[in-house]
Amino acid sequence: MNLEGLPIEVIRSRRRTLCLEIRDGRPLVRAPLRVSEAEIRRFLEQKRSWLESHLARAKVREEIKRSVPVLTEAEQRILLRQAREVFPERTAHFAALLGVTYGRITLRMQHTRWGSCSAKGNLNFNCLLLLAPPQVLDSVVVHELCHRKHMDHSPAFYAEILRVFPDYRHWDHWLKENGPLLLARLPG
Repeated sequence: MNLEGLPIEVIRSRRRTLCLEIRDGRPLVRAPLRVSEAEIRRFLEQKRSWLESHLARAKVREEIKRSVPVLTEAEQRILLRQAREVFPERTAHFAALLGVTYGRITLRMQHTRWGSCSAKGNLNFNCLLLLAPPQVLDSVVVHELCHRKHMDHSPAFYAEILRVFPDYRHWDHWLKENGPLLLARLPG
């Protein structure tokens, strides 16, 4: 589908509502199977200002990403060495505040995730968090440790995060906005 020369991908499924997102700098509409193209066009017209502003932001982020230097192998080794010191210390600090235990800590340079917590309590963290403000790293550590109490993203889960880390939403937003620039530092 095109909207004034702008190609828009449409994915139809058994969903109930229309949804608009920007994926890899391009607009994507998720639509119920029975919604007509005319309805999708009306929906896009209603969302025009949102679409334009988000496309502009995506374009700026893509231009910045192209200018971000990729980490050398030596820089990656240094980051990993630093991560082996910082993550266990911050994890122990916040685990004590939350009153939780955890298993093994694994550190990686991932293209897609900032952290995860397994059902057994093993934690995984992305070393690239060391390139962000320290509060961003702490927000991810607290997020994953809170999964030791709530293995979901329920209101109780977020209440627990905010109890220990009141600025969580600010730093989570920072990571959503700036995370692509950090990820752009990884080679291929």
